[in-house]
Amino acid sequence: MTGKSAADTWGADTWVAGVDGCPGGWLVAFVRAAASEVRLRIVPQFADVLAAAESAAVIAIDIPIGLPARAGRGGRAPERLVRPLLGERQSSVFSVPSRAVLAAADYRKACAVALATSDPPRKISKQLFMIAPKIREVDQSLRLDPQASDRVFEVHPELAFWRLNTGRALDEPKKIKGRCNDRGLAVRRGLLVAAGFAESVVHAEPPKGAGEDDLLDALACAAIAQRIAEGRARPFPDPPERDEHGLRIAIWA
Repeated sequence: MTGKSAADTWGADTWVAGVDGCPGGWLVAFVRAAASEVRLRIVPQFADVLAAAESAAVIAIDIPIGLPARAGRGGRAPERLVRPLLGERQSSVFSVPSRAVLAAADYRKACAVALATSDPPRKISKQLFMIAPKIREVDQSLRLDPQASDRVFEVHPELAFWRLNTGRALDEPKKIKGRCNDRGLAVRRGLLVAAGFAESVVHAEPPKGAGEDDLLDALACAAIAQRIAEGRARPFPDPPERDEHGLRIAIWA
């Protein structure tokens, strides 16, 4: 970060935010110091997170930041570094394609561009293509506003829970065959409570347009935002790399 770091200004009145994409847009968990106050809401655009009244010092978001001009085997360095830490949960970390792929208007075109901008040549999944608009939205926002890029950090919920679980991968998945897994959600709720979140928060009804897993992921992202603000988080890789626009390429935990 430029100038004063978040750790320099971290105090009782400081807000951070954890952000997770959801069907309704973006689910945001605004958290005041030490999880003493949590505000949950859905916003339609990422720009709304940046402009929120809380003025979060750190925004930790579950979306790739720092996109490659060409994609290599296994994706970017962050993906290659964090997968081995997550055990059976490593499949949740997808390989980020080139920025040009994310600009493609349809899936067929995206696959063609992916083949031309990856080594070895590889198409992208339909699942990844479906979230391309959100990746593109954040990328464009940060490229247009360098000051915003100083306070926005890429995180990954499963790596966040790995960190909250003292560096151990979780055995239980969040979902099984597309449906929430109660045991997996219970484990994650327990880790969030241990991290300082109130039972009432981790068991709260998600805002309309988000699911139970989205809520827990947003809170996990907020937990890492706190660590970043306090100077306790680690980037993968360390130090972060930079893309052609100067954006950090790292997943933080």
